[in-house]
Amino acid sequence: MGSSSQSALQTKTKLVIDILIFVGFLLAMDPRATGIALHEWLTVAAMAAVITHLLLSWQWIVEVTRRFFNMKAARPRLNYVLNVLLFIDMTLIMFTGIMISQSFIPFWGIQLAENFSMRRFHDMTANLFILLLGLHVALHWNWIVNTAKRYILQPFAGLAAKKSEANEVKA
Repeated sequence: MGSSSQSALQTKTKLVIDILIFVGFLLAMDPRATGIALHEWLTVAAMAAVITHLLLSWQWIVEVTRRFFNMKAARPRLNYVLNVLLFIDMTLIMFTGIMISQSFIPFWGIQLAENFSMRRFHDMTANLFILLLGLHVALHWNWIVNTAKRYILQPFAGLAAKKSEANEVKA
């Protein structure tokens, strides 16, 4: 497989994973709407998707880490710091979520005591995540729009055009 087709496949994969993470996040953000069990299992699945996202971005992570203090442009540094903050916050959300788990941890036969301060910290880190995620999306907005156009909208437009042509030929 050529480098450009491999890059396109990686970009498509990352786009699909990002969409799944975002949809899962929207569903999991309100445990009263989904129920605690679905909230907990969705967030565990989201963590697996985020790890996949990080692995697909690993080359970028290594490169920016290596060049962090030598970069002239502020945007890549800001993006890197924001990503580190997102990772730390997500780790805290997952840790506190496990500590207050009512479904996922008991499923494995482990019972933890109710901890109000841990629940409060979980809520605070989840709220901070919304802010950090908003900034992350804003920084990547052009990539999101361009990638969605290229890999979602254009293929559907092409299919619609072919269908329209086929209907004209029949008529």
